[in-house]
Amino acid sequence: MRVKSILTEAKQIDRCVQLINLGARLQVLESETDLSYERLLRLYKEVSGKSPSKGQLPFSTDWFMTWQPNIHASLFLNIHEYLNKAAEMDEIDTVIKAYQLYQEQTQAQGLEAMLSVTRAWRLVKFVDNGMLTLTKCSKCNGQFVTHPHEVARHYTCGLCNPPARAGKGRAQGSIQMH
Repeated sequence: MRVKSILTEAKQIDRCVQLINLGARLQVLESETDLSYERLLRLYKEVSGKSPSKGQLPFSTDWFMTWQPNIHASLFLNIHEYLNKAAEMDEIDTVIKAYQLYQEQTQAQGLEAMLSVTRAWRLVKFVDNGMLTLTKCSKCNGQFVTHPHEVARHYTCGLCNPPARAGKGRAQGSIQMH
Protein backbone atom coordinates (compact mmCIF):
# COMPACT_ATOMS: atom_id res chain seq x y z
CA MET A 1 0.00 0.00 0.00
CA ARG A 2 1.36 3.38 -1.02
CA VAL A 3 1.33 6.10 1.63
CA LYS A 4 0.20 9.48 0.31
CA SER A 5 2.06 12.50 1.56
CA ILE A 6 -0.25 15.27 2.71
CA LEU A 7 2.32 17.87 1.65
CA THR A 8 2.64 16.36 -1.84
CA GLU A 9 -1.12 16.27 -2.20
CA ALA A 10 -1.43 19.87 -0.99
CA LYS A 11 1.19 20.96 -3.53
CA GLN A 12 -0.69 19.16 -6.31
CA ILE A 13 -3.97 20.80 -5.27
CA ASP A 14 -2.26 24.22 -5.29
CA ARG A 15 -0.92 23.55 -8.81
CA CYS A 16 -4.38 22.51 -9.94
CA VAL A 17 -5.93 25.68 -8.52
CA GLN A 18 -3.33 27.79 -10.35
CA LEU A 19 -3.95 25.92 -13.60
CA ILE A 20 -7.73 26.17 -13.26
CA ASN A 21 -7.48 29.91 -12.59
CA LEU A 22 -5.37 30.23 -15.77
CA GLY A 23 -8.08 28.37 -17.71
CA ALA A 24 -6.49 24.92 -18.08
CA ARG A 25 -8.61 22.05 -19.31
CA LEU A 26 -9.26 19.09 -17.03
CA GLN A 27 -7.06 16.81 -19.17
CA VAL A 28 -4.03 18.97 -18.30
CA LEU A 29 -4.73 18.52 -14.59
CA GLU A 30 -5.16 14.77 -15.02
CA SER A 31 -1.88 14.52 -16.88
CA GLU A 32 0.12 16.60 -14.41
CA THR A 33 -1.11 15.28 -11.05
CA ASP A 34 -1.83 12.03 -9.24
CA LEU A 35 -5.21 13.24 -7.99
CA SER A 36 -8.23 11.13 -8.91
CA TYR A 37 -10.57 12.22 -11.69
CA GLU A 38 -13.39 12.66 -9.16
CA ARG A 39 -11.29 14.93 -6.92
CA LEU A 40 -10.11 16.95 -9.92
CA LEU A 41 -13.69 17.34 -11.12
CA ARG A 42 -14.87 18.53 -7.68
CA LEU A 43 -11.88 20.89 -7.40
CA TYR A 44 -12.49 22.26 -10.91
CA LYS A 45 -16.15 23.00 -10.12
CA GLU A 46 -15.28 24.55 -6.76
CA VAL A 47 -12.56 26.83 -8.15
CA SER A 48 -14.15 27.86 -11.45
CA GLY A 49 -17.80 27.63 -10.45
CA LYS A 50 -18.65 25.59 -13.55
CA SER A 51 -18.13 22.18 -15.09
CA PRO A 52 -14.98 21.70 -17.17
CA SER A 53 -15.10 21.94 -20.97
CA LYS A 54 -15.59 18.69 -22.78
CA GLY A 55 -13.88 17.49 -25.93
CA GLN A 56 -10.40 16.72 -27.13
CA LEU A 57 -7.33 18.81 -26.52
CA PRO A 58 -5.69 20.56 -29.48
CA PHE A 59 -3.39 17.97 -31.03
CA SER A 60 -2.06 19.54 -34.24
CA THR A 61 1.18 21.48 -34.59
CA ASP A 62 -0.33 23.45 -37.50
CA TRP A 63 -2.00 26.06 -35.28
CA PHE A 64 1.41 27.17 -34.00
CA MET A 65 2.67 27.81 -37.56
CA THR A 66 0.14 30.49 -38.56
CA TRP A 67 1.30 34.10 -38.32
CA GLN A 68 -0.07 35.58 -35.04
CA PRO A 69 -0.25 32.29 -33.12
CA ASN A 70 3.40 31.67 -34.06
CA ILE A 71 4.46 35.01 -32.61
CA HIS A 72 2.57 34.32 -29.37
CA ALA A 73 3.80 30.73 -29.16
CA SER A 74 7.37 31.90 -29.76
CA LEU A 75 7.11 34.51 -27.00
CA PHE A 76 5.79 31.92 -24.56
CA LEU A 77 8.34 29.27 -25.53
CA ASN A 78 11.27 31.69 -25.22
CA ILE A 79 10.10 32.62 -21.72
CA HIS A 80 9.69 28.91 -20.91
CA GLU A 81 13.16 28.04 -22.21
CA TYR A 82 14.72 30.89 -20.20
CA LEU A 83 13.01 29.75 -16.99
CA ASN A 84 14.04 26.17 -17.70
CA LYS A 85 17.69 27.25 -17.76
CA ALA A 86 17.59 29.90 -15.02
CA ALA A 87 15.37 28.35 -12.34
CA GLU A 88 15.06 24.92 -10.79
CA MET A 89 11.36 24.19 -11.00
CA ASP A 90 9.23 21.19 -11.82
CA GLU A 91 8.18 21.19 -15.48
CA ILE A 92 4.54 22.07 -14.82
CA ASP A 93 5.59 24.93 -12.51
CA THR A 94 7.78 26.25 -15.33
CA VAL A 95 4.78 26.15 -17.68
CA ILE A 96 2.62 27.98 -15.12
CA LYS A 97 5.21 30.71 -14.47
CA ALA A 98 6.06 31.11 -18.17
CA TYR A 99 2.36 31.42 -18.99
CA GLN A 100 1.86 34.07 -16.29
CA LEU A 101 4.82 36.05 -17.67
CA TYR A 102 3.49 35.62 -21.22
CA GLN A 103 0.12 37.06 -20.09
CA GLU A 104 1.89 40.00 -18.41
CA GLN A 105 3.78 40.78 -21.62
CA THR A 106 0.71 40.63 -23.86
CA GLN A 107 -1.30 42.79 -21.45
CA ALA A 108 1.54 45.33 -21.23
CA GLN A 109 1.45 45.64 -25.04
CA GLY A 110 -2.35 45.91 -25.14
CA LEU A 111 -2.62 42.58 -26.96
CA GLU A 112 -5.03 39.74 -26.41
CA ALA A 113 -3.29 36.55 -25.27
CA MET A 114 -3.90 34.21 -28.22
CA LEU A 115 -2.29 31.28 -26.46
CA SER A 116 -4.37 29.48 -23.84
CA VAL A 117 -2.56 27.75 -20.99
CA THR A 118 -3.72 24.43 -22.44
CA ARG A 119 -2.16 25.26 -25.83
CA ALA A 120 1.00 26.48 -24.07
CA TRP A 121 1.23 23.18 -22.17
CA ARG A 122 0.65 21.29 -25.42
CA LEU A 123 3.35 23.37 -27.15
CA VAL A 124 5.89 22.29 -24.51
CA LYS A 125 4.83 18.66 -25.04
CA PHE A 126 5.30 19.04 -28.82
CA VAL A 127 8.79 20.47 -28.29
CA ASP A 128 9.69 17.74 -25.79
CA ASN A 129 8.62 15.12 -28.36
CA GLY A 130 10.61 16.71 -31.20
CA MET A 131 7.53 17.76 -33.17
CA LEU A 132 8.34 21.49 -32.87
CA THR A 133 11.49 23.43 -32.09
CA LEU A 134 12.86 26.97 -31.84
CA THR A 135 14.72 28.28 -34.90
CA LYS A 136 16.76 31.49 -35.11
CA CYS A 137 15.55 34.10 -37.61
CA SER A 138 18.33 34.98 -40.07
CA LYS A 139 17.31 38.67 -39.99
CA CYS A 140 16.45 39.58 -36.37
CA ASN A 141 18.12 36.63 -34.56
CA GLY A 142 14.93 35.99 -32.57
CA GLN A 143 13.97 32.40 -31.80
CA PHE A 144 10.67 31.27 -33.35
CA VAL A 145 8.60 28.10 -33.20
CA THR A 146 9.09 25.97 -36.32
CA HIS A 147 8.89 22.39 -37.46
CA PRO A 148 12.22 20.63 -36.80
CA HIS A 149 12.79 20.02 -40.53
CA GLU A 150 12.61 23.77 -41.33
CA VAL A 151 15.68 25.05 -43.17
CA ALA A 152 17.27 26.90 -40.25
CA ARG A 153 20.06 28.58 -42.20
CA HIS A 154 17.80 30.94 -44.15
CA TYR A 155 14.73 30.99 -41.90
CA THR A 156 12.93 34.35 -41.72
CA CYS A 157 10.30 34.88 -39.02
CA GLY A 158 6.78 36.22 -39.46
CA LEU A 159 7.74 39.58 -37.95
CA CYS A 160 10.57 40.21 -40.43
CA ASN A 161 8.57 38.83 -43.36
CA PRO A 162 4.85 39.08 -42.51
CA PRO A 163 2.21 37.70 -44.87
CA ALA A 164 0.63 40.26 -47.23
CA ARG A 165 -2.52 40.94 -45.15
CA ALA A 166 -0.92 40.44 -41.72
CA GLY A 167 -1.77 43.10 -39.17
CA LYS A 168 -4.15 44.97 -41.47
CA GLY A 169 -7.32 43.96 -39.64
CA ARG A 170 -8.91 46.10 -36.99
CA ALA A 171 -9.58 43.33 -34.49
CA GLN A 172 -9.22 44.56 -30.94
CA GLY A 173 -6.13 43.14 -29.23
CA SER A 174 -4.45 41.83 -32.40
CA ILE A 175 -0.97 42.69 -33.65
CA GLN A 176 -0.98 45.73 -35.95
CA MET A 177 1.66 46.25 -38.64
CA HIS A 178 2.23 49.84 -39.81
